[in-house]
Amino acid sequence: MTNKLYYENVYQSTFVATVTKSEEDYIVLSETAFYPTGGGQPCDTGTINGKIVSNVEEVNGEIRHYINDSLPVGSKVEGIIDWERRFDHMQQHAGQHILTAAFVELYGYETTSFHLGSEKVTIDLNVENISSQELEKVEQLTNQIILEQRKIETVWVSKEEVNQYPLRKTLSVEENIRLVIIPEFDYNGCGGTHPQNTGEVQALAILGTERQKKKTRIEFVCGHRVRKQIHDKTTVISKLTSLLHAPQNELETNAIRLIDRNKTLEKEIKSLQDTIFQYEALELLKDTIKVGNHRVVQTTFKDKGLQELQTIARYVLANDPEVNVLFVSEINGKLQFVCQREQAAINMKNLAQSILPVINGKGGGNEKQAQGGGEAKTITSDSLLTMLLHQLK
Repeated sequence: MTNKLYYENVYQSTFVATVTKSEEDYIVLSETAFYPTGGGQPCDTGTINGKIVSNVEEVNGEIRHYINDSLPVGSKVEGIIDWERRFDHMQQHAGQHILTAAFVELYGYETTSFHLGSEKVTIDLNVENISSQELEKVEQLTNQIILEQRKIETVWVSKEEVNQYPLRKTLSVEENIRLVIIPEFDYNGCGGTHPQNTGEVQALAILGTERQKKKTRIEFVCGHRVRKQIHDKTTVISKLTSLLHAPQNELETNAIRLIDRNKTLEKEIKSLQDTIFQYEALELLKDTIKVGNHRVVQTTFKDKGLQELQTIARYVLANDPEVNVLFVSEINGKLQFVCQREQAAINMKNLAQSILPVINGKGGGNEKQAQGGGEAKTITSDSLLTMLLHQLK
């Protein structure tokens, strides 16, 4: 089996090893400092003999290094860990241990899952609701433990020795048991990478919560990621203060005022649009034509969507419920149409279905109202309207 150097010295970033197995896209080494994906923590990346290691997995007891190349079995290689990524994962994973223990210490909330993402970290707790006051107290305790620079110890124990430790959750393995311990605070089985003391985590910030069925997901960051969050948020705030012409402490008030003003303008715009649509409906009624025994209001539009066509049709029928309305519009390179009536006898659903194949379209409706849309590659809006009118004869 591969000797796992990351357990012997988590700070080791370079090593020399022998290739013991070589396949088309991965190699196995006699020993490695590359941590494989597992336990909610992503793998290390880096290089082996200058070749990029894109993924590391432990499969059937062997640690596979995926390099999209092959190296001869028996050859000596040099591995170099991406230390920035490794240390980031160490900070996040240790921070998770402290945060999880703080939730248990203060409120008895247990962590059921953990995910270390590329930008944020999450844990799921077995509780439906958490108050902002609880989050604040947990965050305070977590950062207090970090500031105290407590030791983070790792020990290997047997199944029989486990009972000597006050573990916060049941172990998922019965052999090769590795415990990560923050004395007098947290005792937990874990195979991940962690720094030697809590101070190296630097800081932890809870970013928010999200309901996950009957659980609560906590989103947080540690270490260097806290600084990045502060930098990113400061940049956004700086831009907003400039855009809104307001200092930071007045941003919320100005934003609310702007949102309210926008809502007012939207209502005014909708009212004006309705007035325009009513006017268009009255003008279209002046050009009512007769097709066979049917009176029809028909026209083509540019850049009007289905909702607008339906609104104008509704205003037409409100003024004359005995007409048939046939509208076609070309918008964003597509054709859309509306067939609508109130008291007339035409089955609008059948009428719509008759032209859908022509535009390779989709649509639906009922006897009084149908609509659809499709391609504008093989037919113009005027030609499609002509086809609809022809179906009335």
